[in-house]
Amino acid sequence: MSREEQRDATRRALVASASRRFATAGYAATSLPEIVSDAEVTKGALYHHFGSKAELFEAVLSEVQEGVAAQVVRAAESAGSDAWDQMLAGCRAFLEASTDTSVSRIMLIDGPAVLGWSRWRRYDDANSAQHLGEAIAELAAQGVLTGDVDATTRLLSGAMNEAAIWSAEAPAQDRARNLDAAVATLTAMLEGLRTR
Repeated sequence: MSREEQRDATRRALVASASRRFATAGYAATSLPEIVSDAEVTKGALYHHFGSKAELFEAVLSEVQEGVAAQVVRAAESAGSDAWDQMLAGCRAFLEASTDTSVSRIMLIDGPAVLGWSRWRRYDDANSAQHLGEAIAELAAQGVLTGDVDATTRLLSGAMNEAAIWSAEAPAQDRARNLDAAVATLTAMLEGLRTR
């Protein structure tokens, strides 16, 4: 294994270990010694790749955000060619992915707390919110949705983030019902903006 491959493998191991720990225990309750022990690397290796626990968390958050965004895109693309159906499928995929307790803890609970609202918002804007904004802009351009594109994107994004946390924090037996209720309510809200 080359030096570069070894560096990449070490970085991947650290991010994977941190991701598991942050998902189960949360950022505050996770220690760097636990992460390096799980990754089977030294503390020096960790600091070679990441300057702090917060920087490591940011790498984990980035991967989680990108993973959720990829699920949203796949769902939208497999919904057919109708932009309305694509947006609804993408919204459902976001809620399904974000209802996973490990995703919601990293992405929606610890993310804003660790990075601060503005910095976390930039991650969200570059991933899920970007796809949502593009879908809403497309529907507005087609004359399917009324209202301001930016306002609709922000309101819908905030509502979906809150619904995801609500579902993720519910007892396991209630999560599917909460998800279905959130999707149905979200669809009804969007129908109110749909042109007739």
